[in-house]
Amino acid sequence: MSAATAGEGIGASVARREDRRFLLGKGRYTDDIVLPDQTWAVFVRSPHAHAAIRSIDAARALAAPGVLAVLTGAEVAADDLGGIPCGWQITNKDGSKMVEPPHPALAQGKVRHAGDPVAMVIAEGRAQAKEAAKLVDVDYEPLPAVAHLRDAASPGAAQVWDEAPGNVCFDWHLGDAGPVDAAFAAADRVVAIDVVNNRIVPNAIEPRAANGHFDPVDDRYTLYTTSQNPHLTRLLLGAFTLKVPEHKLRVVAPDVGGGFGSKIFHYAEELLVLWASRRVGRPVKWTAERSESFLSDAHGRDHLSHAELALDAGGKFLALRVSTLANLGAYLSTFAPAIPTYLYATLLSGPYAIPAIYAEVKAIFTHTVPVDAVRGAGRPEASYLLERLVDKAALAIGADRVDLRRRNFIRPDQFPYQTAVALQYDTGDYEATLDLALAAIDHAGLAERKAASQARGKLRGFGISTYLEACGIAPSALVGALGARAGLYEAATVRVHPTGSVTVFTGSHSHGQGHETTFAQLVAEQLGVPLASVEVVHGDTDRIPFGMGTYGSRSAAVGGSAIVKAMDKIVEKGKKVAAHLLEASVADVEFADGKFRVAGTDREKTFGEVAFAAYVPHNYPIETVEPGLEDSAFYDPKNFTFPAGCHAVEVEIDPETGVVEVVDVAIADDVGTVINPMIVDGQAHGGLAHGIGQALYEECVYDATGQLLSGSFMSYCMPRAADLPMFRVGNHATPCTHNPTGIKGVGEVGAIGVPPAVINAVLDALAPLGVADIEMPATPEKVWRAMAAAGAASAPPRPSAGGAA
Repeated sequence: MSAATAGEGIGASVARREDRRFLLGKGRYTDDIVLPDQTWAVFVRSPHAHAAIRSIDAARALAAPGVLAVLTGAEVAADDLGGIPCGWQITNKDGSKMVEPPHPALAQGKVRHAGDPVAMVIAEGRAQAKEAAKLVDVDYEPLPAVAHLRDAASPGAAQVWDEAPGNVCFDWHLGDAGPVDAAFAAADRVVAIDVVNNRIVPNAIEPRAANGHFDPVDDRYTLYTTSQNPHLTRLLLGAFTLKVPEHKLRVVAPDVGGGFGSKIFHYAEELLVLWASRRVGRPVKWTAERSESFLSDAHGRDHLSHAELALDAGGKFLALRVSTLANLGAYLSTFAPAIPTYLYATLLSGPYAIPAIYAEVKAIFTHTVPVDAVRGAGRPEASYLLERLVDKAALAIGADRVDLRRRNFIRPDQFPYQTAVALQYDTGDYEATLDLALAAIDHAGLAERKAASQARGKLRGFGISTYLEACGIAPSALVGALGARAGLYEAATVRVHPTGSVTVFTGSHSHGQGHETTFAQLVAEQLGVPLASVEVVHGDTDRIPFGMGTYGSRSAAVGGSAIVKAMDKIVEKGKKVAAHLLEASVADVEFADGKFRVAGTDREKTFGEVAFAAYVPHNYPIETVEPGLEDSAFYDPKNFTFPAGCHAVEVEIDPETGVVEVVDVAIADDVGTVINPMIVDGQAHGGLAHGIGQALYEECVYDATGQLLSGSFMSYCMPRAADLPMFRVGNHATPCTHNPTGIKGVGEVGAIGVPPAVINAVLDALAPLGVADIEMPATPEKVWRAMAAAGAASAPPRPSAGGAA
């Protein structure tokens, strides 16, 4: 790093450069884009969870003011549009492939969840389209529906798909049952637990939107969309749904207001606005209303699991056995099959040395919105199950919860550590993060704080979670063998301009992560270029190299590594140019602090001087080096990265009302090399809010007939700032050993680590009353009823409102 970039490179808490335009209201989101001759679309969505479509009469809607077209599944079929594809295939225990039913862009013959799109109304204005949509007459024949996992997996349940008997999409397993059974037979203690991982809705602050334009002059399509990975959207449009060559497709994801996984996937609306634009001869735009988002965005979680842990007499873990039912909803979303399998069961060892693990997962179709990745995507489900089970095991054997974890941690001298569930961890120090978190929350003073709470009539509890996650899903060859239908590398192009400024073109996409800052800091660190001279370009498939986008905390670890590799090539070429200018051997030229120097001398050229020479090659090794200073790189990781840490939580409960207040949160994470501590802390804060939301407030509730009962913010509770304490955030880095940056990833750690810590704290507070279990979210009603039941008190009957299961 040069003097000009001091305080701007890796490790500097630089203010986010992108924030200025957002704070000034100058962000450019998909709904802000209004094209010449713009039209608007509104979708007619099914009010039924399961019904046959007898007929659709659009005559009144077509006659309404401003209406240009009403399109249905019949037109979709006539134009041979492809169904929405699934990007991951799972192999069953018996070697057969999973059931992969069709997913038409507009329903054909049947609807399979409330909110399933049936017709598309296009009009001159949004209000006109909305009013006309009310005039589309759809004659439905309601059919039996099933929304809850236990019901859907029961004999005689309503069938979502005829080709999926028993509503089973796949029945999958990981691990060897033989050693697990033997370990259980020899165990001194066996502890079992049943847990529900509640269904949640992602609720990004910006609803999904899409604006499609077909240009008949160039025979080319342009899609503006709220996507986390525009190149994947273009690939699926070209190969499967719109079925046009990719060079005739441009996908632009401009500023995107959050995603949390829900904007990874290719949705029907993206296909339909492009197709409709060609039919009506004008651009077509759709933006979801919030209630529509609840019915059309992929949901997350929704697991029922039973787990058993075998221990020896000294409290060492011998084996783990897990059986999970996972809800997939009515259709297979893009990466849905991977979430409860390779992103869940492979994490069941956590930070612990567990010699034998066997997991089986049965994925079930229901008449609900499809379920896919939401922040953490399988890792929160694994962490919650394991950390709840470890707490229960400590209680069962009379061990201290912290000590039991220490006893079973993988030690630093055991790395690289091969787990019993396929993954090999490269590095970590789990005791270090545990100690940091305990010190930050003053665990030694817990008894005093409990007494003070009791004096005020409150119940105080302490909870802990020592989690581990896998990020930067890779390598491509491995995930391909496991069922992925795409590569999982990342790409970058680094262009040095004649004056020495730099433009980075990245396949990663920023929707709140701060890439325009952190990627520029990588450039400042490696090339010695001031941040003000670095531009980061993302989101436009006409400008950026083919990349796989942003999800799974992969941007810095994978996308950043591609940028570093491209800069390595820039430096190597720069050395050749500098050697010519300095009349030295290339082997003698060093690069540091933004300058090329001849080793052992004071002869040097600045990075800017070399860049200028590369573009104005008057004195240049033209015979051996091409003019210009630009290069590209693809980075396909050798392995996952493995962030880990400890989250400690204290809560107070009002025994009169059941209200839970989170009064303290202290975390210590190991996310590897930290580019920007302020941004890392911000990502941790957001993840903690998300995780506390799932633990205490958020629950997507369907009734037994598939009607969504929590379809707005009136009935779906989100955490507010007043619900959260000030967070204490610490880091202890053990850099990743197999990528060039040492980065592991941070975007999901809060959502993974904190939910079990919160529930463990709630149960610790309630333990004196005899409450042994509670499901997420631990709402005041659930807590009050648990206390009442434990105290043999009478409680009014609970309203029948279904539930996550």
